[in-house]
Amino acid sequence: MKAANRTRPPLVLIEDTQSLQMVYRSILASAGHRVAVAGTAAEGLAQVKALMPAVVLLDLILPDRDGLLLMRDILEVKPDTSIIALTANGSVNRAVEAMRAGAHDFLVKPFGEGRFLDAVQNALAAGRVTPPRGAVSALPADQPVLNDQAGFIGSSAAMERVHAIIASVARSMATVFITGESGTGKELCALAVHASSARAKGPFIALNCGAIPQDLLESEVFGHVKGSFTGAIADKPGAAAAADGGTLFLDEICEMAPALQTKLLRFLQTSTVQPVGATRPRKVNVRIVCATNRDPLEAVRRGEFREDLYYRLFVVPIHMPSLRDRSEDVLDIAEAALHRFGQEEGRNFLGLDPAVRDLLPRLPWPGNVRQLLNVIRNVVVLNDGGWVTPEMLPPGLDIPRETPLAPPGQAVAGPALLGVDSLVGLTLAEAERSLIEATLARHGGSVPKAARVLDVSPSTLYRKIEAWNQKAR
Repeated sequence: MKAANRTRPPLVLIEDTQSLQMVYRSILASAGHRVAVAGTAAEGLAQVKALMPAVVLLDLILPDRDGLLLMRDILEVKPDTSIIALTANGSVNRAVEAMRAGAHDFLVKPFGEGRFLDAVQNALAAGRVTPPRGAVSALPADQPVLNDQAGFIGSSAAMERVHAIIASVARSMATVFITGESGTGKELCALAVHASSARAKGPFIALNCGAIPQDLLESEVFGHVKGSFTGAIADKPGAAAAADGGTLFLDEICEMAPALQTKLLRFLQTSTVQPVGATRPRKVNVRIVCATNRDPLEAVRRGEFREDLYYRLFVVPIHMPSLRDRSEDVLDIAEAALHRFGQEEGRNFLGLDPAVRDLLPRLPWPGNVRQLLNVIRNVVVLNDGGWVTPEMLPPGLDIPRETPLAPPGQAVAGPALLGVDSLVGLTLAEAERSLIEATLARHGGSVPKAARVLDVSPSTLYRKIEAWNQKAR
Protein backbone atom coordinates (compact mmCIF):
# COMPACT_ATOMS: atom_id res chain seq x y z
CA MET A 1 0.00 0.00 0.00
CA LYS A 2 1.24 3.46 -0.83
CA ALA A 3 2.45 5.55 2.09
CA ALA A 4 0.10 8.40 1.17
CA ASN A 5 -2.88 6.13 1.71
CA ARG A 6 -2.08 5.83 5.43
CA THR A 7 -3.19 9.43 5.97
CA ARG A 8 -6.56 8.88 4.32
CA PRO A 9 -9.67 7.96 6.31
CA PRO A 10 -10.21 4.20 6.58
CA LEU A 11 -13.20 2.27 5.30
CA VAL A 12 -14.56 -0.86 6.96
CA LEU A 13 -16.11 -3.54 4.76
CA ILE A 14 -18.32 -6.05 6.60
CA GLU A 15 -19.14 -8.87 4.18
CA ASP A 16 -19.29 -12.59 4.97
CA THR A 17 -18.83 -13.89 1.40
CA GLN A 18 -15.09 -14.20 0.85
CA SER A 19 -15.23 -13.88 -2.93
CA LEU A 20 -17.16 -10.61 -2.63
CA GLN A 21 -14.74 -9.43 0.06
CA MET A 22 -11.88 -9.83 -2.41
CA VAL A 23 -13.72 -8.09 -5.26
CA TYR A 24 -14.91 -5.12 -3.21
CA ARG A 25 -11.57 -4.69 -1.47
CA SER A 26 -9.71 -4.77 -4.78
CA ILE A 27 -11.99 -2.12 -6.31
CA LEU A 28 -11.66 0.16 -3.29
CA ALA A 29 -7.90 -0.29 -2.99
CA SER A 30 -7.44 0.48 -6.69
CA ALA A 31 -9.30 3.74 -6.12
CA GLY A 32 -6.90 4.70 -3.33
CA HIS A 33 -8.91 3.73 -0.25
CA ARG A 34 -7.63 2.05 2.90
CA VAL A 35 -9.91 -0.90 3.64
CA ALA A 36 -10.32 -3.13 6.69
CA VAL A 37 -12.37 -6.28 6.10
CA ALA A 38 -14.56 -8.25 8.51
CA GLY A 39 -16.61 -11.37 7.88
CA THR A 40 -18.91 -11.25 10.90
CA ALA A 41 -20.83 -8.65 12.89
CA ALA A 42 -18.56 -9.13 15.90
CA GLU A 43 -15.41 -8.60 13.83
CA GLY A 44 -16.97 -5.62 12.09
CA LEU A 45 -17.93 -3.85 15.31
CA ALA A 46 -14.41 -4.44 16.64
CA GLN A 47 -12.93 -2.89 13.49
CA VAL A 48 -15.23 0.12 13.82
CA LYS A 49 -14.22 0.69 17.44
CA ALA A 50 -10.52 0.36 16.57
CA LEU A 51 -10.46 2.46 13.39
CA MET A 52 -13.41 4.86 13.82
CA PRO A 53 -14.00 4.80 10.04
CA ALA A 54 -15.62 7.53 7.98
CA VAL A 55 -17.57 4.99 5.93
CA VAL A 56 -18.77 1.44 6.65
CA LEU A 57 -19.94 -0.85 3.87
CA LEU A 58 -22.30 -3.28 5.58
CA ASP A 59 -23.94 -6.46 4.30
CA LEU A 60 -27.37 -6.62 5.94
CA ILE A 61 -27.31 -10.41 6.28
CA LEU A 62 -24.43 -11.71 8.40
CA PRO A 63 -23.90 -15.17 9.91
CA ASP A 64 -23.90 -14.05 13.54
CA ARG A 65 -26.27 -11.07 13.61
CA ASP A 66 -28.78 -9.03 11.64
CA GLY A 67 -27.13 -6.13 9.83
CA LEU A 68 -29.75 -3.57 10.93
CA LEU A 69 -28.97 -4.27 14.58
CA LEU A 70 -25.26 -3.95 13.89
CA MET A 71 -25.92 -0.67 12.08
CA ARG A 72 -27.49 0.80 15.21
CA ASP A 73 -24.49 -0.26 17.31
CA ILE A 74 -22.08 1.29 14.83
CA LEU A 75 -23.95 4.59 14.92
CA GLU A 76 -23.87 4.53 18.73
CA VAL A 77 -20.08 4.13 18.64
CA LYS A 78 -19.60 6.78 15.93
CA PRO A 79 -22.80 8.69 15.08
CA ASP A 80 -21.30 10.50 12.07
CA THR A 81 -20.36 7.26 10.27
CA SER A 82 -21.77 7.06 6.76
CA ILE A 83 -23.09 3.52 6.34
CA ILE A 84 -23.71 2.01 2.91
CA ALA A 85 -25.99 -1.02 3.21
CA LEU A 86 -25.24 -3.87 0.80
CA THR A 87 -28.03 -6.30 0.10
CA ALA A 88 -29.44 -8.61 -2.56
CA ASN A 89 -32.90 -8.19 -1.10
CA GLY A 90 -35.58 -6.86 -3.45
CA SER A 91 -37.82 -5.82 -0.57
CA VAL A 92 -38.81 -2.18 -0.37
CA ASN A 93 -39.35 -2.62 3.37
CA ARG A 94 -35.75 -3.75 3.85
CA ALA A 95 -34.44 -0.69 2.03
CA VAL A 96 -36.71 1.64 3.99
CA GLU A 97 -35.67 0.02 7.28
CA ALA A 98 -32.00 0.51 6.42
CA MET A 99 -32.50 4.17 5.57
CA ARG A 100 -34.60 4.81 8.68
CA ALA A 101 -32.05 3.01 10.85
CA GLY A 102 -29.45 5.53 9.74
CA ALA A 103 -27.93 4.21 6.50
CA HIS A 104 -26.53 6.89 4.23
CA ASP A 105 -27.13 4.83 1.09
CA PHE A 106 -27.90 1.31 -0.08
CA LEU A 107 -26.76 -0.82 -3.00
CA VAL A 108 -28.23 -4.08 -4.22
CA LYS A 109 -26.00 -6.89 -5.40
CA PRO A 110 -24.90 -7.19 -8.12
CA PHE A 111 -23.94 -3.56 -8.71
CA GLY A 112 -21.50 -1.90 -11.08
CA GLU A 113 -18.04 -0.72 -10.10
CA GLY A 114 -18.87 2.86 -11.03
CA ARG A 115 -21.93 3.02 -8.83
CA PHE A 116 -20.06 1.32 -6.00
CA LEU A 117 -17.24 3.88 -6.02
CA ASP A 118 -19.61 6.77 -6.49
CA ALA A 119 -21.61 5.67 -3.44
CA VAL A 120 -18.41 5.62 -1.39
CA GLN A 121 -17.37 9.03 -2.72
CA ASN A 122 -20.75 10.55 -1.83
CA ALA A 123 -20.65 8.95 1.61
CA LEU A 124 -17.24 10.46 2.27
CA ALA A 125 -18.45 13.85 1.07
CA ALA A 126 -21.50 13.61 3.32
CA GLY A 127 -19.17 13.18 6.28
CA ARG A 128 -17.22 16.25 5.18
CA VAL A 129 -14.22 14.07 4.42
CA THR A 130 -12.18 14.72 1.30
CA PRO A 131 -12.31 11.65 -0.96
CA PRO A 132 -8.95 10.23 -2.07
CA ARG A 133 -7.42 11.46 -5.28
CA GLY A 134 -7.62 9.10 -8.16
CA ALA A 135 -10.99 7.68 -7.15
CA VAL A 136 -12.79 6.76 -10.36
CA SER A 137 -16.48 6.64 -11.13
CA ALA A 138 -18.69 5.83 -14.07
CA LEU A 139 -20.81 8.85 -13.10
CA PRO A 140 -19.77 12.51 -12.88
CA ALA A 141 -18.75 13.60 -9.38
CA ASP A 142 -21.79 15.85 -9.06
CA GLN A 143 -24.26 13.21 -10.16
CA PRO A 144 -26.20 11.30 -7.50
CA VAL A 145 -25.99 7.59 -6.97
CA LEU A 146 -28.72 5.38 -8.35
CA ASN A 147 -29.24 2.03 -6.72
CA ASP A 148 -30.30 -1.34 -8.15
CA GLN A 149 -32.89 -2.09 -5.50
CA ALA A 150 -35.61 -4.60 -6.34
CA GLY A 151 -37.37 -3.36 -9.49
CA PHE A 152 -34.32 -1.26 -10.26
CA ILE A 153 -32.25 -4.37 -10.98
CA GLY A 154 -31.51 -4.66 -14.69
CA SER A 155 -30.11 -2.58 -17.50
CA SER A 156 -32.98 -2.38 -19.99
CA ALA A 157 -33.49 0.80 -22.00
CA ALA A 158 -36.75 1.47 -20.12
CA MET A 159 -34.97 1.43 -16.75
CA GLU A 160 -32.06 3.46 -18.06
CA ARG A 161 -34.54 6.23 -18.87
CA VAL A 162 -35.85 6.08 -15.30
CA HIS A 163 -32.31 6.27 -13.92
CA ALA A 164 -31.53 9.26 -16.12
CA ILE A 165 -34.58 11.21 -14.90
CA ILE A 166 -33.80 10.44 -11.26
CA ALA A 167 -30.21 11.58 -11.77
CA SER A 168 -31.45 14.89 -13.16
CA VAL A 169 -34.14 15.63 -10.60
CA ALA A 170 -32.88 14.07 -7.35
CA ARG A 171 -30.99 17.08 -6.00
CA SER A 172 -33.65 19.63 -6.88
CA MET A 173 -36.73 20.50 -4.83
CA ALA A 174 -39.08 19.76 -7.73
CA THR A 175 -42.11 17.60 -6.96
CA VAL A 176 -41.92 14.17 -8.57
CA PHE A 177 -45.03 12.37 -9.80
CA ILE A 178 -44.53 8.64 -10.37
CA THR A 179 -46.98 6.61 -12.43
CA GLY A 180 -47.08 2.94 -13.28
CA GLU A 181 -48.98 -0.29 -12.77
CA SER A 182 -49.18 -1.94 -9.36
CA GLY A 183 -46.05 -3.88 -8.51
CA THR A 184 -43.66 -1.94 -10.77
CA GLY A 185 -41.69 -0.37 -7.90
CA LYS A 186 -43.10 3.14 -7.55
CA GLU A 187 -42.23 3.39 -3.85
CA LEU A 188 -38.76 2.15 -4.66
CA CYS A 189 -38.43 4.89 -7.26
CA ALA A 190 -39.47 7.45 -4.65
CA LEU A 191 -36.89 6.05 -2.26
CA ALA A 192 -34.21 6.30 -4.94
CA VAL A 193 -35.06 9.97 -5.47
CA HIS A 194 -34.77 10.54 -1.72
CA ALA A 195 -31.56 8.53 -1.30
CA SER A 196 -29.87 10.38 -4.18
CA SER A 197 -30.85 13.82 -2.90
CA ALA A 198 -29.34 16.23 -0.40
CA ARG A 199 -32.14 15.07 1.95
CA ALA A 200 -30.84 11.51 2.12
CA LYS A 201 -30.02 11.82 5.84
CA GLY A 202 -33.49 13.18 6.56
CA PRO A 203 -36.61 11.05 7.06
CA PHE A 204 -38.41 9.24 4.25
CA ILE A 205 -42.08 8.99 5.23
CA ALA A 206 -44.40 6.90 3.05
CA LEU A 207 -48.17 7.17 3.30
CA ASN A 208 -50.62 5.07 1.27
CA CYS A 209 -53.61 7.31 0.67
CA GLY A 210 -55.70 4.37 -0.51
CA ALA A 211 -55.10 2.21 2.57
CA ILE A 212 -56.26 4.72 5.20
CA PRO A 213 -59.96 5.45 5.86
CA GLN A 214 -60.89 8.85 4.46
CA ASP A 215 -62.06 10.14 7.85
CA LEU A 216 -58.61 9.44 9.32
CA LEU A 217 -56.49 10.53 6.37
CA GLU A 218 -56.32 14.20 7.35
CA SER A 219 -55.06 13.25 10.79
CA GLU A 220 -52.50 10.87 9.26
CA VAL A 221 -51.16 13.56 6.91
CA PHE A 222 -51.36 16.69 9.08
CA GLY A 223 -51.65 15.27 12.60
CA HIS A 224 -54.00 16.12 15.43
CA VAL A 225 -53.94 17.41 18.99
CA LYS A 226 -55.19 15.53 22.01
CA GLY A 227 -58.95 15.71 22.40
CA SER A 228 -59.62 17.12 18.93
CA PHE A 229 -61.95 14.21 18.17
CA THR A 230 -63.14 10.97 19.75
CA GLY A 231 -60.17 8.64 20.08
CA ALA A 232 -57.52 11.39 19.94
CA ILE A 233 -55.97 10.43 23.27
CA ALA A 234 -52.59 12.06 22.53
CA ASP A 235 -50.97 14.56 20.20
CA LYS A 236 -49.91 13.12 16.85
CA PRO A 237 -47.53 15.03 14.55
CA GLY A 238 -48.73 13.56 11.23
CA ALA A 239 -46.74 12.43 8.21
CA ALA A 240 -46.03 15.93 6.87
CA ALA A 241 -44.42 17.06 10.13
CA ALA A 242 -42.60 13.73 10.55
CA ALA A 243 -41.03 14.23 7.11
CA ASP A 244 -39.63 17.67 8.02
CA GLY A 245 -36.16 17.93 6.48
CA GLY A 246 -36.78 14.90 4.28
CA THR A 247 -39.24 13.45 1.79
CA LEU A 248 -42.97 12.77 2.08
CA PHE A 249 -44.13 10.04 -0.30
CA LEU A 250 -47.87 10.02 -0.97
CA ASP A 251 -48.78 6.75 -2.68
CA GLU A 252 -52.11 6.29 -4.48
CA ILE A 253 -52.54 10.06 -4.45
CA CYS A 254 -55.62 9.88 -6.72
CA GLU A 255 -57.52 8.10 -3.93
CA MET A 256 -57.33 11.18 -1.70
CA ALA A 257 -60.70 12.70 -0.77
CA PRO A 258 -61.53 16.04 -2.47
CA ALA A 259 -61.65 17.95 0.84
CA LEU A 260 -58.18 16.78 1.75
CA GLN A 261 -56.93 17.63 -1.74
CA THR A 262 -57.77 21.25 -0.97
CA LYS A 263 -55.73 21.16 2.24
CA LEU A 264 -52.83 19.45 0.47
CA LEU A 265 -52.82 22.20 -2.15
CA ARG A 266 -52.66 24.82 0.59
CA PHE A 267 -49.82 22.88 2.23
CA LEU A 268 -47.88 22.89 -1.04
CA GLN A 269 -48.43 26.64 -1.44
CA THR A 270 -47.54 27.66 2.13
CA SER A 271 -45.29 24.82 3.42
CA THR A 272 -47.25 24.93 6.67
CA VAL A 273 -49.26 22.25 8.45
CA GLN A 274 -52.05 22.71 10.94
CA PRO A 275 -52.95 19.56 12.88
CA VAL A 276 -56.63 18.81 13.46
CA GLY A 277 -57.70 20.82 16.50
CA ALA A 278 -54.59 23.03 16.50
CA THR A 279 -54.91 26.85 16.56
CA ARG A 280 -51.58 27.68 14.93
CA PRO A 281 -49.91 26.34 11.79
CA ARG A 282 -46.35 25.03 11.75
CA LYS A 283 -43.74 25.62 9.06
CA VAL A 284 -42.07 22.49 7.65
CA ASN A 285 -39.47 21.82 4.98
CA VAL A 286 -40.66 18.79 3.01
CA ARG A 287 -40.17 17.52 -0.50
CA ILE A 288 -43.24 15.85 -2.01
CA VAL A 289 -43.05 12.71 -4.14
CA CYS A 290 -46.36 11.12 -5.09
CA ALA A 291 -47.48 8.10 -7.08
CA THR A 292 -50.54 6.47 -8.58
CA ASN A 293 -51.38 3.37 -10.58
CA ARG A 294 -54.16 5.29 -12.34
CA ASP A 295 -54.06 7.81 -15.18
CA PRO A 296 -54.03 11.07 -13.18
CA LEU A 297 -55.21 13.21 -16.09
CA GLU A 298 -58.20 10.91 -16.57
CA ALA A 299 -58.96 11.30 -12.85
CA VAL A 300 -58.94 15.08 -13.42
CA ARG A 301 -61.32 14.75 -16.38
CA ARG A 302 -63.69 12.63 -14.26
CA GLY A 303 -63.68 15.25 -11.52
CA GLU A 304 -62.02 12.92 -9.02
CA PHE A 305 -58.79 14.90 -8.74
CA ARG A 306 -58.39 18.67 -8.57
CA GLU A 307 -56.93 20.12 -11.75
CA ASP A 308 -54.93 22.81 -9.90
CA LEU A 309 -53.48 20.18 -7.57
CA TYR A 310 -52.60 17.98 -10.54
CA TYR A 311 -50.58 20.76 -12.19
CA ARG A 312 -48.98 21.63 -8.85
CA LEU A 313 -47.79 18.06 -8.36
CA PHE A 314 -47.12 16.99 -11.94
CA VAL A 315 -43.79 18.81 -12.25
CA VAL A 316 -41.39 15.96 -13.04
CA PRO A 317 -43.23 12.81 -14.17
CA ILE A 318 -41.54 9.41 -13.97
CA HIS A 319 -43.26 6.40 -15.47
CA MET A 320 -42.24 3.04 -14.05
CA PRO A 321 -42.35 0.50 -16.91
CA SER A 322 -44.21 -2.77 -16.54
CA LEU A 323 -42.12 -5.91 -16.33
CA ARG A 324 -43.41 -7.09 -19.72
CA ASP A 325 -41.89 -3.92 -21.21
CA ARG A 326 -38.46 -4.82 -19.84
CA SER A 327 -38.47 -8.60 -20.08
CA GLU A 328 -34.67 -8.57 -20.48
CA ASP A 329 -34.47 -7.67 -16.77
CA VAL A 330 -36.57 -10.62 -15.58
CA LEU A 331 -33.70 -13.07 -15.12
CA ASP A 332 -31.52 -10.54 -13.26
CA ILE A 333 -34.36 -9.82 -10.83
CA ALA A 334 -35.22 -13.51 -10.42
CA GLU A 335 -31.63 -14.59 -9.76
CA ALA A 336 -31.03 -11.79 -7.26
CA ALA A 337 -34.26 -12.71 -5.46
CA LEU A 338 -33.35 -16.41 -5.49
CA HIS A 339 -29.99 -15.67 -3.89
CA ARG A 340 -31.49 -13.45 -1.19
CA PHE A 341 -34.52 -15.60 -0.36
CA GLY A 342 -32.31 -18.69 -0.31
CA GLN A 343 -30.10 -17.01 2.30
CA GLU A 344 -33.11 -15.97 4.37
CA GLU A 345 -34.67 -19.44 4.33
CA GLY A 346 -31.42 -21.37 4.68
CA ARG A 347 -31.84 -23.14 1.32
CA ASN A 348 -28.99 -23.73 -1.12
CA PHE A 349 -30.23 -23.00 -4.64
CA LEU A 350 -27.78 -23.31 -7.53
CA GLY A 351 -29.73 -21.10 -9.92
CA LEU A 352 -32.36 -21.29 -12.67
CA ASP A 353 -32.14 -24.26 -15.00
CA PRO A 354 -32.14 -23.55 -18.78
CA ALA A 355 -35.83 -24.31 -19.20
CA VAL A 356 -36.81 -21.82 -16.50
CA ARG A 357 -34.41 -19.21 -17.91
CA ASP A 358 -36.15 -19.61 -21.25
CA LEU A 359 -39.64 -19.53 -19.75
CA LEU A 360 -39.61 -16.63 -17.26
CA PRO A 361 -38.93 -13.77 -19.71
CA ARG A 362 -41.81 -14.99 -21.92
CA LEU A 363 -44.45 -14.83 -19.19
CA PRO A 364 -46.78 -11.77 -19.17
CA TRP A 365 -46.27 -10.90 -15.44
CA PRO A 366 -49.50 -8.97 -14.85
CA GLY A 367 -48.38 -8.40 -11.24
CA ASN A 368 -45.02 -7.06 -12.43
CA VAL A 369 -41.94 -7.23 -10.19
CA ARG A 370 -44.02 -7.96 -7.09
CA GLN A 371 -45.47 -11.06 -8.76
CA LEU A 372 -42.03 -12.26 -9.89
CA LEU A 373 -40.64 -11.86 -6.37
CA ASN A 374 -43.61 -13.78 -4.95
CA VAL A 375 -43.04 -16.60 -7.43
CA ILE A 376 -39.38 -16.90 -6.44
CA ARG A 377 -40.28 -16.73 -2.75
CA ASN A 378 -42.80 -19.55 -3.30
CA VAL A 379 -40.13 -21.68 -5.01
CA VAL A 380 -37.63 -21.12 -2.20
CA VAL A 381 -40.09 -21.85 0.61
CA LEU A 382 -41.56 -25.02 -0.91
CA ASN A 383 -38.36 -26.62 -2.21
CA ASP A 384 -35.13 -27.74 -0.58
CA GLY A 385 -32.66 -26.28 -3.08
CA GLY A 386 -30.71 -27.24 -6.19
CA TRP A 387 -31.62 -26.00 -9.65
CA VAL A 388 -35.00 -24.31 -10.08
CA THR A 389 -36.94 -26.42 -12.60
CA PRO A 390 -40.31 -25.73 -14.27
CA GLU A 391 -42.28 -28.07 -12.01
CA MET A 392 -41.13 -26.03 -8.99
CA LEU A 393 -42.97 -22.95 -10.28
CA PRO A 394 -46.30 -22.31 -8.53
CA PRO A 395 -49.59 -22.99 -10.33
CA GLY A 396 -51.50 -20.11 -11.84
CA LEU A 397 -48.74 -18.75 -14.07
CA ASP A 398 -49.86 -17.95 -17.60
CA ILE A 399 -47.37 -20.29 -19.29
CA PRO A 400 -47.34 -19.95 -23.09
CA ARG A 401 -48.96 -22.92 -24.80
CA GLU A 402 -46.28 -23.07 -27.49
CA THR A 403 -42.82 -23.94 -26.16
CA PRO A 404 -40.04 -23.83 -28.79
CA LEU A 405 -37.84 -26.87 -29.03
CA ALA A 406 -35.09 -25.31 -31.06
CA PRO A 407 -33.61 -21.86 -31.63
CA PRO A 408 -35.87 -19.41 -33.53
CA GLY A 409 -36.16 -20.25 -37.19
CA GLN A 410 -35.72 -24.00 -36.73
CA ALA A 411 -38.75 -26.25 -37.10
CA VAL A 412 -39.60 -28.95 -34.62
CA ALA A 413 -38.22 -32.18 -35.96
CA GLY A 414 -39.87 -35.56 -35.91
CA PRO A 415 -42.95 -37.10 -37.51
CA ALA A 416 -46.38 -36.61 -36.04
CA LEU A 417 -46.92 -40.36 -35.86
CA LEU A 418 -44.41 -43.14 -35.33
CA GLY A 419 -44.68 -46.77 -36.25
CA VAL A 420 -42.45 -49.53 -34.98
CA ASP A 421 -40.79 -49.87 -38.39
CA SER A 422 -39.75 -46.23 -38.31
CA LEU A 423 -37.75 -46.86 -35.14
CA VAL A 424 -35.86 -49.87 -36.44
CA GLY A 425 -32.23 -49.05 -37.08
CA LEU A 426 -32.15 -46.12 -34.66
CA THR A 427 -30.09 -46.05 -31.50
CA LEU A 428 -31.98 -46.01 -28.23
CA ALA A 429 -31.21 -42.29 -27.82
CA GLU A 430 -32.41 -41.55 -31.35
CA ALA A 431 -35.59 -43.56 -30.82
CA GLU A 432 -36.26 -41.70 -27.56
CA ARG A 433 -35.82 -38.35 -29.27
CA SER A 434 -38.11 -39.32 -32.13
CA LEU A 435 -40.81 -40.44 -29.69
CA ILE A 436 -40.54 -37.24 -27.65
CA GLU A 437 -40.62 -35.02 -30.73
CA ALA A 438 -43.58 -36.88 -32.18
CA THR A 439 -45.50 -36.54 -28.92
CA LEU A 440 -44.71 -32.84 -28.75
CA ALA A 441 -45.81 -32.35 -32.35
CA ARG A 442 -49.12 -34.12 -31.65
CA HIS A 443 -49.75 -31.78 -28.67
CA GLY A 444 -48.85 -28.53 -30.39
CA GLY A 445 -45.39 -28.25 -28.84
CA SER A 446 -46.76 -28.19 -25.27
CA VAL A 447 -44.11 -29.64 -22.99
CA PRO A 448 -46.46 -30.11 -19.98
CA LYS A 449 -49.00 -32.02 -22.10
CA ALA A 450 -46.31 -34.19 -23.70
CA ALA A 451 -44.83 -34.89 -20.28
CA ARG A 452 -48.18 -36.14 -19.00
CA VAL A 453 -48.58 -38.47 -21.97
CA LEU A 454 -45.02 -39.81 -21.61
CA ASP A 455 -45.38 -40.06 -17.81
CA VAL A 456 -42.27 -37.98 -17.09
CA SER A 457 -41.76 -34.61 -15.44
CA PRO A 458 -41.71 -31.50 -17.65
CA SER A 459 -38.21 -30.70 -16.38
CA THR A 460 -36.96 -33.98 -17.89
CA LEU A 461 -38.20 -32.93 -21.30
CA TYR A 462 -36.86 -29.39 -20.91
CA ARG A 463 -33.39 -30.73 -20.07
CA LYS A 464 -33.40 -33.08 -23.05
CA ILE A 465 -34.55 -30.33 -25.41
CA GLU A 466 -31.86 -27.99 -24.13
CA ALA A 467 -29.23 -30.71 -24.62
CA TRP A 468 -30.37 -31.27 -28.21
CA ASN A 469 -30.28 -27.55 -28.92
CA GLN A 470 -26.78 -27.26 -27.47
CA LYS A 471 -25.54 -30.01 -29.78
CA ALA A 472 -27.16 -28.32 -32.77
CA ARG A 473 -25.31 -25.04 -32.20
